[in-house]
Amino acid sequence: MQKRIVLLLIGPVLAVLLVLIALEIPWQTTKSAPAAAPRPPSATPAPTAPPVVGADGIGDPYFPRAGNGGYDVTAYDIGVRYDPPTDQLVGHTTITATTTESLSRFDLDLRLPASAVTVDDRPAVIHQDGSELQVTPAAPVPSGAPMTVRVDYAGMPSSVSGGSGKQSPWVRTVDGAVAVGEPDIAAWWYPSNDHPSDKATFTITAIVPAGLQVISNGALLGGPEPAGAGLQQWRWQETEPMATYLAFIAIGNYDIVRRDTRFGLYLAAYDQALDPVIAAAARASVEQTPQIIEFLSGIFGPYPFRQLGGVVPDANLGFALEDQTRPVYASTFFDAGQNVTVVVHELAHQWFGDSVSVSHWSDIWLNEGFATYAEWLYTEHNGGPSTQQSAAQSYARHPAGDEFWQTPPGAPGALGVFNNAVYSRGGMALQAIRDAVGDQNFFAALRAWATERAGGNGSVQDFLALVKHVSGKNVDAIAQSWLFAPTRPPAPPS
Repeated sequence: MQKRIVLLLIGPVLAVLLVLIALEIPWQTTKSAPAAAPRPPSATPAPTAPPVVGADGIGDPYFPRAGNGGYDVTAYDIGVRYDPPTDQLVGHTTITATTTESLSRFDLDLRLPASAVTVDDRPAVIHQDGSELQVTPAAPVPSGAPMTVRVDYAGMPSSVSGGSGKQSPWVRTVDGAVAVGEPDIAAWWYPSNDHPSDKATFTITAIVPAGLQVISNGALLGGPEPAGAGLQQWRWQETEPMATYLAFIAIGNYDIVRRDTRFGLYLAAYDQALDPVIAAAARASVEQTPQIIEFLSGIFGPYPFRQLGGVVPDANLGFALEDQTRPVYASTFFDAGQNVTVVVHELAHQWFGDSVSVSHWSDIWLNEGFATYAEWLYTEHNGGPSTQQSAAQSYARHPAGDEFWQTPPGAPGALGVFNNAVYSRGGMALQAIRDAVGDQNFFAALRAWATERAGGNGSVQDFLALVKHVSGKNVDAIAQSWLFAPTRPPAPPS
């Protein structure tokens, strides 16, 4: 009982004292127990973007429907069976890719009819619209996810036109066929993301009638190997990233030449149906490949691949193409005898075009102008005109009124991608840049471009920025005059 009385008396007194203290020192507060630590924000995952339909083009300004959006391919495993007498091709291709968007649907580029597609082993719904194969997977594929796509297809590739009246780039020969072309060829024999900006590794297996040979890119893993009654298969693999248009296949009766070099295994193939005189000239030219690579690697840096060689089919091609590791040469290049210049050109592309590919087709000068300049370097090395003389001679061949000057190599337009000006005026542009920055800076820039971007891509502006970085000199005015103006520069490079 006494405790209660004392507490009753003390309580009011303490209350008065606390009020007085609060009035005297208003800023001071009484201490209390530490406040509870704030709760961390809830770990609710960020909302994911809704699935989208992948674009039916990769964004190339010249060829809007080339390639596709929403994914990056890492590997192609192409399997085809081809019957030359009927031109019937049956294909089964597996594509390994990674999505860059959450996809409810995506496109592949394929001109042969597809019969079935699976995405991650689940059947997909397909619809074909010209060269676009639209694929709707059973469930949307999240962004950043690996994706395995298998496509079954069949058809007669030589009967499928190239559009706008162009013939099929799949060319039949007396006993086989050759699939080679730029910018289009892939869609005639395998599905792909058909644009140089999406490079991948390749494994190619082809089954053909027994006795025929199959030549392709990279290393020969096996062949001929039994593949059923009257059939044999050949297996090839390119382990370095490769643009889709550089994958090729040549089927027929070929004489195959193999030998070891310090750059890797040399393998070349010559169609047995070639005229003997043309075949001899072709061999005399293509067999110089190792020596030419020796020269070019001294300028551009190490040869970027593990195999080398060439193929000369008996086919009406009309061009040579820098197919990775193993260029394909039309036999007409050797009608007048030995032709080393075309071999130099295509081998230079192994650095400029193959190892370092264009970002867009508008950057084609980086391929053709550079390969043309390599021809001039090789000619000078072998006692011919200097690169400056070659540039001056090319300049003199085209007077001011010549329509040649209307195509600027740095922006030739879709119809001018393979215009002669991209090649020869493109070579002149390099000579003009060399004159402006000096030999040491010029060749250092070429080497840096080829080595630092190996396996990747680049644009004209990327290269000009590199030249400026290496040399410390702004070459914009030279680029404007030689690469971008649709007029003749007032004087040749000097």
